Amino acid sequence: MGLIWSLVVLPANIQDFDAAPEVIQRAAGHLPRLVQVWADAMYRAFAGWVVAHCPWVLEIVTGKPGATTFEVQPMRWIIERTFGWFGRYRRLSKDYETNPKSSETWIYVAMIHRMSRFMLPRRNRDDHLLRRPRLRLKT
Repeated sequence: MGLIWSLVVLPANIQDFDAAPEVIQRAAGHLPRLVQVWADAMYRAFAGWVVAHCPWVLEIVTGKPGATTFEVQPMRWIIERTFGWFGRYRRLSKDYETNPKSSETWIYVAMIHRMSRFMLPRRNRDDHLLRRPRLRLKT
């Protein structure tokens, strides 16, 4: 579904790869049924750490070897869609926050909103046809 279960917001001078162990450790306590984690090719060297510290399978999502044109990578669209959702929230569309903890909190608020929207029943477009018409008072 592309929902965020754990995150770490970093200053611009720290690479994502350096924070990966912290994100995984934060998620480990909350997700005992997690079996598989997908990661970008940048995290290939991180696979040894996951095998040593976590009971999960880390699958590295990469393109086909020798590909010269753009190809959609499997599971990559889920991540891109999640980042697209962030653009719908004003506080996340621009970098307003000065404190990384505040940014993390707003991302969690956005994900809580998304999860609550997923839980709503789908509206039937023809529901208005089933409503009883209003009584018109004679004047």
